[in-house]
Amino acid sequence: MTRTAAVHNVPFDLGRIDRLTARFAEWAADTFSTGGFPQREMSALRKAGLLAVTLPGQPLDLRARHTPALLHLLQRIGEGNLSVGRIYEGHVNALHLISQYATPRQQERWFADARDGHLFGVWNTQMHDGVSMRMTAPQTVTLNGSKSFCSGSVHVTRPLITGVRYDADGNDRGWQMAVVPLDKHRPAVDESFWDTAGMRNSVSFKLDFTGIQLSDDDLLGGPGDYSRQPSFSGGAIRFAAVQLGGAAAILQATRDHLQKTGRTDNAHQRTRVGQMAIALRSGELWLRHAGQITDDPAADPSLIIHTANMTRTAVADQCSTILQLAEKSLGAAGFLHPHPFARLRADLGMYLRQPAPDAVLEAVGQHLLHDHATE
Repeated sequence: MTRTAAVHNVPFDLGRIDRLTARFAEWAADTFSTGGFPQREMSALRKAGLLAVTLPGQPLDLRARHTPALLHLLQRIGEGNLSVGRIYEGHVNALHLISQYATPRQQERWFADARDGHLFGVWNTQMHDGVSMRMTAPQTVTLNGSKSFCSGSVHVTRPLITGVRYDADGNDRGWQMAVVPLDKHRPAVDESFWDTAGMRNSVSFKLDFTGIQLSDDDLLGGPGDYSRQPSFSGGAIRFAAVQLGGAAAILQATRDHLQKTGRTDNAHQRTRVGQMAIALRSGELWLRHAGQITDDPAADPSLIIHTANMTRTAVADQCSTILQLAEKSLGAAGFLHPHPFARLRADLGMYLRQPAPDAVLEAVGQHLLHDHATE
C-alpha cells in the first residue's frame, strides 16, 4: 500500500522510502565488510529521484518549508545505512546552500547537475594544511591545500568546499565557498586518513586540491556566507535526524535478537526495550518540533539556533541511551560480527562524535540565563 506523508502536509510516497530502507539494511553487512563507497545504495537513491527531491518544484522543495518531512526522510535513510545517510545529508546541505547563495545562473547550472545525477557534498573541515583560494588571473581562482573528513570522497562529483579567499593583491577576504567539478579534476586522495572502526563506508578521506584552477563563477556566495546564521547552526538538525535513524535500526536489531533467542518474556529485557522505544520517540518529537520552528516564517533567528542546539544535544543523548541499553540487552553476542549490532554500534558511535558538543550545550544555557525566558 502506498503511504503519503500526510502528517507533514506533503504528497510524498513513504512506501518507496520504506522499501529503500529495507534494501539498504539487507545490503548493509556486505557493504560494511568491503569498507568502500556504498555504490549500490547511492545508485538506488539516484534512481529513486532523491538526489533531486529538494529542488524547485519537487516534493521536498527547499523553498516550500517541508523541513519536518525532510528530517523524516533523512532518518529513514540513516536507519537503512548511516554512512549512506551521512553522504546524502551532505548532498542535501550543499543544495540548501546553493539555493540560498547562488546566482540564478549558478542555480540553473547546479540544479541541472543534481537532476542529471551528480552527487553534491559539503567539505568544510580542515587541518593545518587547509585550503586557500587565490585570484591568479582574471576570472581564475587557484586552490591550494587540503580538506579532511571528505565524506563520499571523489564519488562526490560536485563537492562544496570552503577556504580562505585571497584577492589578486594577497589580501585575506574571508571564508569562501566554492563548488568544484570533480569530474574534471583529480585531487590527491589520502585514504589512510580514514582508518576507523565505524562509518567506514562514508570513505571520509583527505583530499588535496593544490593546483586545481576554477572559474570565479565556481565561487558560491561571498566571504562569510557559509557561517551565516541561523542556517549554519540550524542545519544541525539534519545530521541529528540521520543519527536517530541509526538508533532506530539498533532498536530493531535488539528486538529481532530477543525474539530469535526466545528472551521476550524476560522482565528486564522488556523494560530496556520499553526505555529504548521511549528514547526513540522522544528524539522524533524533538526533530518534528525543530522542523516546525525552522519553517515558521515568524520565528526569531535566535530561536531557530537555540532549538537546533537543544535538538542535536537531545537526539545525541537519546541515541547514546539506546546504544547503552542495547549493549546490556545483547551482551557479548552483539559485539560479534556479523551481528547487525556490531556494525551499527561502530557506525553510530563514530557518527555521534560531532564537533563542539560542550560548546553547543553551553550555548543552550547561555540563551536561557542571559538572553531569553524558557521557550
